[in-house]
Parts: sequence; C-alpha cells; structure tokens
Amino acid sequence: MKNFQDMGLPDQILETLEAMKFSQPTPIQVEAIPPALGGKDILGSAQTGTGKTAAFGIPLIAKLLANPQGSALVMTPTRELATQVLSQLRLMLGKSRNIKTALLIGGDSMSKQIRQIRDRPRIIVGTPGRINDHLDRGILKLKQADFLVLDETDRMLDAGFTVQIEKVMSFLAPQRQTLLFSATVSPNIARIAEKYLKDPIRISVSKSSAPAPNIKQDTIRVSDGAKYTSLLDSLNDRDGSIIVFVKTKHGTEKMAKRLSKEGHSADAIHGDLKQNKRDRVIASFRNKKYRILVATDVAARGLDIPHIEHVINYDLPQCAEDYVHRIGRTARAGATGSALSFITPGDRGKWSAIERLLNPGAKKDSKPKRSPRKRTSNAGPRGDVVPFRHDKKKKWSPSKRAA
Repeated sequence: MKNFQDMGLPDQILETLEAMKFSQPTPIQVEAIPPALGGKDILGSAQTGTGKTAAFGIPLIAKLLANPQGSALVMTPTRELATQVLSQLRLMLGKSRNIKTALLIGGDSMSKQIRQIRDRPRIIVGTPGRINDHLDRGILKLKQADFLVLDETDRMLDAGFTVQIEKVMSFLAPQRQTLLFSATVSPNIARIAEKYLKDPIRISVSKSSAPAPNIKQDTIRVSDGAKYTSLLDSLNDRDGSIIVFVKTKHGTEKMAKRLSKEGHSADAIHGDLKQNKRDRVIASFRNKKYRILVATDVAARGLDIPHIEHVINYDLPQCAEDYVHRIGRTARAGATGSALSFITPGDRGKWSAIERLLNPGAKKDSKPKRSPRKRTSNAGPRGDVVPFRHDKKKKWSPSKRAA
C-alpha cells in the first residue's frame, strides 16, 4: 500500500491526515494499520522515529469513531512521551471534538486529572504509576476500555513497571484489542505478549540495534581531565540544535550552568523536575529559545523535535541499547544528523558493549591496526576525533586507537 487511501480509512481520518501533510505511510504504518483496523492484536518492533504513534493512533481513532461506547488506553514509560503521544492523537482527531481525552502522568496536578476523568474521556494516555494511582482511588473506571496500546514496552519493563502494567490490565474490558510496541522483543516482552495478546500479528521493521543510516557517528577518545574542554571545542565546531547527554540529574544542572557561563544558550532536563518545568524546558527547546539541551536518559526516548541536528554523548549510557535511542533524537523523518561520543579510559567496557550491539557478528582482531586520526581544528592533544568507518569487508565500527 503506497497511500492511506488504500487502507479503507474513514473519510474523516483521511481529511485529517491530509491536513497534517501525511502523504505516504511509513513501513511500520503499512504493516500495522490494516490488521489493526481488522481487529487484530499487534506485537510490533520498530526503530525509534519510524511513525509508531500514527501506526497505532490511526486504528485507535477509527475504532472509536465506529464504536461510540468504546474507549482507549495508551500507556507509555515517560511523562514526555505520554504528552507527545496525546498531542499527536488530538491532531489526528481533527473535527472529532466530541471525543474527549485525558493525560494521566506523574508530577502533574492530581485535581486537574480528576476533572479530566470525570469528564468521561474516551482516550486516556498516561504512565503506569499515575494510572494505578487513579485506579486505587476508585476514580478511574476502565470497564469500557476495549483498545489498549503499550508503547515502548521494553522501556516500561526496564523501569520496573511490570506489576503496574499487569494490574492495569486486570481493570480493562476482557474482550479488547491490544497493540504492543517495543524496540526489542526480549523474553519478558514475549511473556507479556503470550499472556495478554490473542493470536497477534508479528511486525518487525528494521533492526532495533541499527541506528538510522543518515546519522554520522564519531567518537572522541579523551582523558577525563580534557573531557570538558573537548566538549567546548565540539560545541563551537557545530551549528544548530544539540542534545548533550550526561549520566546524573545533578550533572545536567551543573553542565547547563557551566555552558551558560561560557556564552552558550543551554538548559537542563531530568527526572526530578516538576512536570510544568519539564514542559517549559521542552517547549522552549522546541521553539529554539536556546540551542543546547543537557539531559539524562529521560529524554532519550519519545522526544521528537525535528530540528535537533546533533547528539553528544558526554557520558556514555549505562545500557548499550540506550545508545541507539539517544542518537535517534537526531535525523528524524529522513533528515540528516550527527552523533558524537566521548570515550575515556574508564568507558572502554561500555563502548565495547555498544559495539557488540551495533555489530553482533563482528570479530575482534587480536591486534587491531591503527587508523589515521582526524583532529578538530583546535582539538590539539585534548581529544582525537575518530570517525566511524565502513568498507565492503567490515561492518560499521570505530577505530580502536587508544587515548
């Protein structure tokens, strides 16, 4: 199917998609929308930034239009992703103003959410913890919810939400349609799918461990003492919006303040910020009020800002899979982008895990050859920039040059 018109969608949805300039469906949408419209459960894995929200959002809205008594629940791992998903669903609703919505996330006003629930929403988007809070209080009723979406399920399980997810499912309508999306299908994901999905259609679009091909990846091998200076050099060498990932919440605030003193426009985002503050930070970054966002992994998934041109891993992620999700913040919707990772002597174990994830079939040479190094214009001894390389005999891999 080359267009949405061939999918048998209601005219109302087609008009809305045209207004949103959705001209051609992405691969995950081509694979997921038709069976979902037919009532099938879906077990889908797809690389971040491939259009998953529309892949489940379009059939979700189509089902609500066809069944005025039904309602839908979408669970996500983070507040930011929940907010973004609901924003997209509201756009897809178009003229369907009679379908009310609710956003149930931690850090947001409980009284405001109670008002939304009492308004009888038919689309509820939220995080497992806050949804359970409302269920425990007896405020939220989900007996009519016959359409369930679990978005980025692997991330929810990694965050320890397994018990909360299963508890929420016990409140849903027994006869329901479930769409589960995950970057990877681990044994835990497979167990959830076997327990709660009925004869699901299995969809896989591209390897989750493969970054988008239009991301230029570089590394800098540097000492701990020269790391910050090398970061300043890298920021000065780049134009456009940048996300800098660090490992701690305190580190984001400290880094943003240091960069601001150096004359850079920067702000920080992390899990301890109140929701209204997090919303303001993201909105300001989206509107280009500042150039650099310093973040923990709270922003690694779900943050969809098309103008991000560069991702800098100042600190490598603890989990190798998070590397792919981090750098997936750039090169969205077919654009190009770059990713730069700092590797200190103490990071070699983490970087090896990332290499194994990206190149599972690659063999390590016992004595790797040194490759010519490329320096930034003013890097000097501060750090060697080592570009990823590729030839017909070897898969993508960074050079093994020591710091």
